[in-house]
Amino acid sequence: MKRFALLVVVVAALAGAFYWVRTHYDGDASQAWASLRSSALALVSQAPKTDAAPRAAPADGQGKQAGRPGGGGGQNPRVPVMTAVAQSANLPITRASVGWVEPIATVTVRARIEGEMVERRVQDGQMVKEGDVLFRLDDREIQAQIARDEAGLVKDQATAAKTQNDVRRVQELLGKGAASQQQFDVVTADSKVAAANVAADQAALQADRIKLGYTTMRAPISGRVGVVRVTEGNLVRANDTGDGLVTITQMQPLRATFTLPERDLDLLRAALARKEATPVRAYAGQETEPLATGRLNFVDSAVDTLSGTVTAKALFDNKDGRLWPGQYVRIDIDLGMRPGVTTAPLVAVQPSQDGPFIFVVKPDNTVERRPVEVAEARGGMAALASGLKPGEKIVIEGQQRLKAGMTVMEKAPQAAADTNTNRTTQAASR
Repeated sequence: MKRFALLVVVVAALAGAFYWVRTHYDGDASQAWASLRSSALALVSQAPKTDAAPRAAPADGQGKQAGRPGGGGGQNPRVPVMTAVAQSANLPITRASVGWVEPIATVTVRARIEGEMVERRVQDGQMVKEGDVLFRLDDREIQAQIARDEAGLVKDQATAAKTQNDVRRVQELLGKGAASQQQFDVVTADSKVAAANVAADQAALQADRIKLGYTTMRAPISGRVGVVRVTEGNLVRANDTGDGLVTITQMQPLRATFTLPERDLDLLRAALARKEATPVRAYAGQETEPLATGRLNFVDSAVDTLSGTVTAKALFDNKDGRLWPGQYVRIDIDLGMRPGVTTAPLVAVQPSQDGPFIFVVKPDNTVERRPVEVAEARGGMAALASGLKPGEKIVIEGQQRLKAGMTVMEKAPQAAADTNTNRTTQAASR
């Protein structure tokens, strides 16, 4: 029974030691042993001396004991970290928003005359160009009407020619005294009536030819066809108030509408007034690569008083067709340039209740916990408005074990990768 109790005590001690090494030194047994050894030496050096103890060696001028470099006192263990150097760069002033894609033009095709659909040349979702034939209606009745108008025009033209000759003859006789003025007035009036009939026939003929053109329905714009709502054999009516025959949506170019806070109004106006295009990027969901890049082309003339935002629009060529009308996208717009900004890797910025901070490595390899103000974060880099200067060395890995004033040692990138691999393996084995 005593052996079993002893075994339990030993196992508990080993488990406690393992937990202590894991929590304090992240599983690094060699570092834990070095720390334990230095602590033990410190306790021994601080133990009270007895008369039987040998006399200590005389101290030198700097207060160190002779024969003991480092003063015999224990030193804090150096924490391995990875560092980077803060840089200075010119960064664009970027604003983010959520917008939606909308077409510049959308046309609902309707019939302008009543007739039977005899031909359908378009399919659902088809891309069409301006002027392409979409539908044809039965035009036989209009063709007959045009033939009748042409015959009436020829008849009235002949009558007009006869009355003009009568006017010329009566005018000659009137000059010789062989005709009266009344006869001349009658033939002149008949000539004007005949000319008016010719003009009316020409107008009627032109109107019928226009109606004939309505029997062939063409695409008014280039774009993508929606659902075709009619097939051959159906009777269509003029200017039907329903959904029409088909809807065509322009796909190139497209524009995106988004809003920004009122505080960015001056930046928007300045960006719109510049000669060079202001770049606008559209992203889908959580994608990091933009779907398309366009340019700012509109800023609303008034601020929405309810939301305190201003509406803006960006134009996208959409040559590859990746944008789609009605699609919601994330918008990034560059509204200017921020010169000489101190930048640091975003992983170096640590959150806290008092605000973000960064561990700065001093020349003596000790760290300082310094609060910073992040002006903007983009692409894994943070632009700092205050708290850091270009050229200062900062910690980008190993901040979890650091406290202000601790001594650090530079860890090579390969060693850092090996340490991360070991941690992953240990976590998987647990």
